[in-house]
Amino acid sequence: MIEKVEITKHSSGADEDKFAPVDPRVRFPSYKSFDPFIDVERLRSLDSYVRERIKRRIVEQDDPKFYTGPYTLKEEIAGRPGSRMIYLAESSEPDSYFDLDRTDLWRRSEAADEFTLLMEFIETLPFQATGRMLIMYDDQPREVPAHRDHTESEILHDFIWFRTNQNKPFYMLNVQTGEMQMVEGYSAWFDTVNQFHGSSAADSLAFSIRVDGIFTEDFKAQIPRPAFNAASTPSYWASFNEQGVG
Repeated sequence: MIEKVEITKHSSGADEDKFAPVDPRVRFPSYKSFDPFIDVERLRSLDSYVRERIKRRIVEQDDPKFYTGPYTLKEEIAGRPGSRMIYLAESSEPDSYFDLDRTDLWRRSEAADEFTLLMEFIETLPFQATGRMLIMYDDQPREVPAHRDHTESEILHDFIWFRTNQNKPFYMLNVQTGEMQMVEGYSAWFDTVNQFHGSSAADSLAFSIRVDGIFTEDFKAQIPRPAFNAASTPSYWASFNEQGVG
């Protein structure tokens, strides 16, 4: 579902001249659904399992808050909006967004032991190795402001964003046109550089999972690649679906 929203540009990275050129077939906002490549029914069956364990952590743990980073659309609400994170893997190095797929640095965390069935599901995903694995949740009606993860257009991360239910209203945003596209299924791979993404407030506990790593060679062979702007690859691939190509 694509909506139109009012955009007020800020110096945080929303101006048109701060976006690199993309292949003319690419359309923003967009994402590539991974529902055809994963076991959606098994994922949905984990909903109450994951939900109950998050609720337990809300009472027992002080999980770190999510940081939207310096590339937040609305500068006045940049920072830590209140959503919490559960790291299912921990890095041996200080946090760096550009280490998410350095799989040699990441090891399963103690928290992963609380989510055994989820970890077993993650093992079925098309990764040859995993890096950061993260649950992001919020039990209050708070939005995650529209942001992009970085501005390096030739850096592409292999990752899957997924959820066990559709309670979390997650979207991609084209700040140049004001178009917003909601994720409609249970999973997505998306361009985190050339478009913004965020989530609207939900009335009840909302959560999603993101797994970064390196896709298997067989899976990589299915992915069409643009000649430039590697970060736009998920949207480039999505454009082939729109054309009925694959």
